[in-house]
Amino acid sequence: MRQPLIAGNWKMNGSKADSTDLLNGIKAGVADIVRSEVAVCPPFPYLYLTEQLLAGTLIRYGAQDVSREPGGAFTGQVSASMLKDFGCTYAIVGHSERRLFNGETNATVARKFAEALSTGLVPILCVGETLEEREQGKTEEVVASHLDAVIEHCGVDGLGRGVIAYEPVWAIGTGVTATPEQAQDVHAFLRQRIAAKSGDVASAIRILYGGSMKPSNAEELIRKPDIDGGLIGGAALKAADFLAICRAGDAATA
Repeated sequence: MRQPLIAGNWKMNGSKADSTDLLNGIKAGVADIVRSEVAVCPPFPYLYLTEQLLAGTLIRYGAQDVSREPGGAFTGQVSASMLKDFGCTYAIVGHSERRLFNGETNATVARKFAEALSTGLVPILCVGETLEEREQGKTEEVVASHLDAVIEHCGVDGLGRGVIAYEPVWAIGTGVTATPEQAQDVHAFLRQRIAAKSGDVASAIRILYGGSMKPSNAEELIRKPDIDGGLIGGAALKAADFLAICRAGDAATA
């Protein structure tokens, strides 16, 4: 059985004080979580704080983005080696907000995925369709294009060293959640597409759901056979809610 991963994406939220309280709250409540892997992805300025406060715990952490370049004259960017230097395990790549607001293409995302792998980071590849694309029946076409770009650049074995997060754009931050059946359908499609290249990678890779997962729906979603946890947005900003989702991951795999 694949171990559930519950990863909190804090996005551009919080302050030093807020982050301290949130990290301490998660630390205080994580002892009874035994099956789920727990991770947080704070904004870049709070990675040092995160490193300090989570030292000696089993809680992992990562970044919300990573440069496609290894270093050099790229003002404002953060390299994979820098993230690794801060003890990061994960780096989110290709989030829909970066595709939309920063113009990131599939090719750019694939390079970021590869750069993360090169330093030993585990990239979390975000894929997902807009509401318009879903209504046009293009969901599978869109998520396949996101997935295939990474497979073409890194190979299926390279993909297998990462994590996938299906995030329907129409459900991110809207409070609207794909039904467990809708989410499972896309997760199953992704796994089947990977299986066409490698059955071993398909059976092992974790595919998270990331569209307004919250305590009230987390267990039902994670019980689906191809949903292996969640990339959590808004609910990750409250320790009690985030921990409840982590416990749901435990319950779903008990």
